[in-house]
Amino acid sequence: MREIMYNQSSIFIVAILFITLVLAMEVGYRLGRKVQSRTEEESKSHVNAIQASLLGVLALMLGFTFSLSLQRYDSRSLAVVDEANAIGTAYLRSQLLPPSVRGDVQRILHEYLDARVQESTVPLSDQATRQVLLAQVAQSQNALWRYAVQAVEEDDRPVTTGLFIQSLNELIDSFGRRNAALDRHIPEIVLFLLFGTFVITWGIVGYASGITGQRPSFVAYIMLFLVVLLILIIIDLDRPRRGMIQIDHTSLTELQATMQAAQDEGSQD
Repeated sequence: MREIMYNQSSIFIVAILFITLVLAMEVGYRLGRKVQSRTEEESKSHVNAIQASLLGVLALMLGFTFSLSLQRYDSRSLAVVDEANAIGTAYLRSQLLPPSVRGDVQRILHEYLDARVQESTVPLSDQATRQVLLAQVAQSQNALWRYAVQAVEEDDRPVTTGLFIQSLNELIDSFGRRNAALDRHIPEIVLFLLFGTFVITWGIVGYASGITGQRPSFVAYIMLFLVVLLILIIIDLDRPRRGMIQIDHTSLTELQATMQAAQDEGSQD
């Protein structure tokens, strides 16, 4: 199913949510004012109890959704570090390969890392550019595997070629894990359910104020603002390459600089 909100700006989403909640509270207040004279004290107590219960449910849903988005963020951050470690290990172990394939393998590893660093800067919404870079990465993986097979034919010792094949497997696996972590985000149905609960809750907050004859207090608007701010953080955490909170790719860029320095030193020798 095509998602509606994922490609939208998080600022735009929370702005619409904020306006909708303010309107829901105002509509609830006006409805409460209309029935104020016909509402008994028992009914007012019942509405206040429902309001408190809904606020509790809202807090529970917010905590669950925030925890979900934070777990996604942590898994993506760890996936970047794991992939950088896998590429670095493969590069170091490539020095154990036979001379006939060593240079080509190290060159492809450089290209592979460059493609992964470049792909890290492409927003997930730009699928065309991302697919081109992922296809380039797949070609590099196939080339590395072909050279690994050739290396085994020349030297099948486990402490040389075998170690490189092990690290190459981990490199390919880390690529898959990182892509899977990027593609996992909060299901949109959860956000719609959360937003629907917000609208109902603040409608009842306004209604509870209306039947008492008082407009919603300043505290109610402060709470509304804090909830919308928390939603902004949740959405921002769920979008690793957009917004204020982004995944740190320092481990990849530092590895890129280290491998480039090693290559420059080798060419001077």
